[in-house]
Amino acid sequence: MYAIGIDIGTTSICGILLEAGSGRVVRSYTKDSNAFIKTPNTWEKIQDADRLVSLAREILDDLIERGEGKTAVIGVTGQMHGIVYCNAEGKAVSPLYTWQDARGNEPYGNTTFAEYLHSYAGYGNVTDFYNREKRLRPADAVCYCTIQDYFVMSVCGRKEPLLHISNAASFGCFDLISQTFSYEYSAEITDEYTLAGSYRGIPVSIAIGDNQASVFSTLTDEEKLLLNVGTGSQVSVISDKMAEGKDIECRPYFEHKYLIVGAALCGGRAYMILKNFFAAVLASAQKEAAANVYEWMEDLLKGRTEGQTSRLRVDTRFAGTRSEPSLRGSITGIGGDNFTPAELTYSVLEGMILELHELYTRMGVTRRGIVGSGNGIRRNETLIRLAEEHFRGRLYLPVHLEEAAFGAALYGLLASGIYEKASDVQRLVKFETEGGTLD
Repeated sequence: MYAIGIDIGTTSICGILLEAGSGRVVRSYTKDSNAFIKTPNTWEKIQDADRLVSLAREILDDLIERGEGKTAVIGVTGQMHGIVYCNAEGKAVSPLYTWQDARGNEPYGNTTFAEYLHSYAGYGNVTDFYNREKRLRPADAVCYCTIQDYFVMSVCGRKEPLLHISNAASFGCFDLISQTFSYEYSAEITDEYTLAGSYRGIPVSIAIGDNQASVFSTLTDEEKLLLNVGTGSQVSVISDKMAEGKDIECRPYFEHKYLIVGAALCGGRAYMILKNFFAAVLASAQKEAAANVYEWMEDLLKGRTEGQTSRLRVDTRFAGTRSEPSLRGSITGIGGDNFTPAELTYSVLEGMILELHELYTRMGVTRRGIVGSGNGIRRNETLIRLAEEHFRGRLYLPVHLEEAAFGAALYGLLASGIYEKASDVQRLVKFETEGGTLD
């Protein structure tokens, strides 16, 4: 028996075929979506919604065929915060306005659209507020939802979205206690493990947020914290209580728990920015660049002298923060003995971890032990070592690589009733150790 997990990300779409009894990933596909639409507005980040859905359906159909009639459920997740407008027939009538879209930071009276709503740019209700005020809403739009909700509508033939609370709250202006919006948005919302319909005779669960999906498939021990490093990065903990702090979000989780999240807007992108800088330097020096600049940077780290007393300090908030989008990073502590490619590479990695650690300290919670996820942390031993040093704990990596898609499949197994308890389905998650796996 199999479960399929589909993850519609910002730059790629992933699908897995999961063996429901063992947790083994039998098949995995990842396709670059290439869905961004060029616009003259530097702050606008939009994607072709129907292209994303078409590619996701191709992956889904292939996995169903691979399942040879043994697929029991389909789970879906994807990028949060963004919205696509739909008409009365449940068809997209707009592009996907992604979480990266910055129209919310545009001026509105004496403030910005985001600040007026006490929310953030890229969050769905802020995006809609801008579109409404600028008369950019499609005339035939009757609702909007995340791209993963739209995918579920498409494959199940639904005309209206049924939102999991994780996606609904990602739009902003949402009260976690009353589960209502302070903005003019209405949709059916649930916080239960729920099915949305079926596709090719296979039950399909409602879509969930990719943050919650990734945490569900990795943070099986709630006494640990999760560090996720991809294009962006997050530090997350699960809690029975809500928490507040600067640039700290309290998001809904499963079974009436909360997910406390500190998100760095740059994250792994900070390392990519440094890579692009080095590539430009090599090119300008008319030297043949390394075939893989990341590998060259890894060699720099291996040759770096440990115990450097004069240290660079790199603030990696190159894209600002949610609360201060105009904030920019910096390099300090430059001396004649430390301004080297190796030390700069190391200090950027350390800056990425220190930004997450600062967010963690604002949460007002204490966790022991670390779980890591995302390619940014999996592929960099120095980043793992720095995380263990600053968070003071051993870092475990899940055996599976496709955290969000894996989490969607687990959610589907619960929504379909194949598993009754979260603790039971999470036993399918295994972790890497020196001796094999850690249950």
